[in-house]
Amino acid sequence: MTAAVLSIGSNLGDRLATLQGAVDSFRPWVFSVSPVYETAPWGPVPQGDYLNAIVLVDDPSAGAADWLTRAHTAENAAGRTREVRWGPRTLDVDIVTVGDLTSDDPTLTLPHPRAAERAFVLVPWLEVDPAALLGGTSVKQLVHDLDPADVAGARLRADLVLT
Repeated sequence: MTAAVLSIGSNLGDRLATLQGAVDSFRPWVFSVSPVYETAPWGPVPQGDYLNAIVLVDDPSAGAADWLTRAHTAENAAGRTREVRWGPRTLDVDIVTVGDLTSDDPTLTLPHPRAAERAFVLVPWLEVDPAALLGGTSVKQLVHDLDPADVAGARLRADLVLT
């Protein structure tokens, strides 16, 4: 079994439709999708707020490289360009974990090296999988350890639903 945790986000165009397109692109392997959260952008580039969600997927025949290829395919389908680091994007798909795999490969570092610092990853992940672990630490503990302002900045958008 190769389960993976994917973080999806969008802050350009029809953000919800873009996230739904991403979920649909992973549809054969999706077993759970978090609620949608709205968050301020992360990084030094001024831009609009993101919609974020976590997608839990599983494909026994897929490895980490397969998930990365699928993520890039979804991003490309959404018109993603990589012009500015931490810049606005139609779609960002991050591979947070692939099973218990660890990797220092610069192409795909696992678990994601900054996931434990990001409320926009941890808060929706905790919502969809309360027993989740990241690097041997519970996601619940990681959320607890974040700056409370960061946690509060991940605003649940109950009016927006991914199917």
